[in-house]
Amino acid sequence: MDSLDFHDRDKFHDECGIFGIYAPERDVARLAFFGLYALQHRGQESAGIATCDGRMAYSHKGMGLVSQVFTEDNLRPLQGHMGIGQNRYSTTGGSHLRNAQPYLIETIYGPLGVAHNGNLTNALHLRYQLLKRGVGLSSTSDSEIITQMLAAPADVWAVERNNLNGQEQDRWVARLRALMQAAEGAYSLTLLTRDAVYAVRDPLGLRPLCLGQLQGGGYVVASESCALGTIGAEYLREVMPGEILRLDKEGVTSFTGYQSQNRALCIFEYVYFARPDSVFEGQVIHEVRQRLGRMLAREAPAAADVVVGVPDSATPAAIGYSLESGLPFTEGLTKNRYIGRTFIQPDDQLRKEGVRIKYNPLEANLKGKRVVLIDDSIVRGNTAGPLVQLIRDGGAKEVHVRVSSPPVTNPCFMGIDMATKKELIGANADIEQIRQRIGAESLAYLSLEGMMDAVTAGIRQQTGHCAACFSGDYPIPIPEWLFRDEREQEKLIFEEMWG
Repeated sequence: MDSLDFHDRDKFHDECGIFGIYAPERDVARLAFFGLYALQHRGQESAGIATCDGRMAYSHKGMGLVSQVFTEDNLRPLQGHMGIGQNRYSTTGGSHLRNAQPYLIETIYGPLGVAHNGNLTNALHLRYQLLKRGVGLSSTSDSEIITQMLAAPADVWAVERNNLNGQEQDRWVARLRALMQAAEGAYSLTLLTRDAVYAVRDPLGLRPLCLGQLQGGGYVVASESCALGTIGAEYLREVMPGEILRLDKEGVTSFTGYQSQNRALCIFEYVYFARPDSVFEGQVIHEVRQRLGRMLAREAPAAADVVVGVPDSATPAAIGYSLESGLPFTEGLTKNRYIGRTFIQPDDQLRKEGVRIKYNPLEANLKGKRVVLIDDSIVRGNTAGPLVQLIRDGGAKEVHVRVSSPPVTNPCFMGIDMATKKELIGANADIEQIRQRIGAESLAYLSLEGMMDAVTAGIRQQTGHCAACFSGDYPIPIPEWLFRDEREQEKLIFEEMWG
């Protein structure tokens, strides 16, 4: 499967969106479908749903978009009053059906389904420990490692003895605590068991997760609050970093999983990943992106006539830039919103014309104008030049590029699909060299300090953010081998595991 989403190829991609629901008397498979539909922006390679009726578990997953994977015929067999689901964009593990989620296996305590958003930085070590114990693995995804660690802890009796007390006779909570003590990196999880749905967020809160309540009864967890609104659920709160939630017939029960004094929500959720109507840390994403644009206008003004945003992700920042600068905002690019992922691969000429397939310039708004073109980020730099040229082709006299985040200079290892450092244009060229490469009259980025100030301005709670892709300051230790290119990594993995 290929993609015609050419502009997004030059962006980071989140690994996935996850969903969980406990709702007696409701069609949970259908609700999970629409929840995943709302989270489609978080992953487009595969989709899956698993449900349980208290005895048996049922599952369907496949490659492609939610609307391609699911039909009335394959949703109907997904019976039960609880379920989990996932949209996937691969980071660890390739784009194959065997890596699609949720994973669903049988355990001594009944079915176990797992959906995961994030990336474990010590997955190699954990994988080796499982294989050494004789646990078979059928995929290359660290999400399967999580599943098997929950199903078969290294010392199950010690795990349950050390993590259970007289008030908490929940073996899955015990196993989740043991996992959280061993796992390093980013993970938000939804678990499906015979009796309950569980939601877990890593101690740093690197990946998002929130809780909602359905009208008439039942509870939902999802990567973003936009999924709650889609199915008519009320947003209650975020799942706290290091917290375990159990959704069952008793309602919602919270457990302390593994605590950290630090917080490190991925800053790129605010810049690009999240849907603009989602709420993080008490803030609507759209409002934060407008603040980023306002800050950018203060730091990097331009002598121009109009402000144009690259649709759709940069539009809020462009509006903010316009409001702060006094320059009028206008649409300069019209987007073909039906160009997305497709099973039809473009030929070489269409690849070269990729930006034109997705966007067309609005000449009436551009002709003879000095244009400020706002984008949210430049990662590899492959599409910034064609976008500038497209604005020129629309008749613009000048093009001044402004970016509502700092230069991306470092790779991410916490669940983001992105280039290696040698592919990041911000790590290998200065701003003047990038300006020349993209062909703009001027180029400026938002500063790291300005970005952080804009993001945190509306937060009224304990917080902290990971901005390692901009600063190189990682919130957790990163194994040296992860900085190597893919071929070197494969060699090191083989040597590490097999000598």
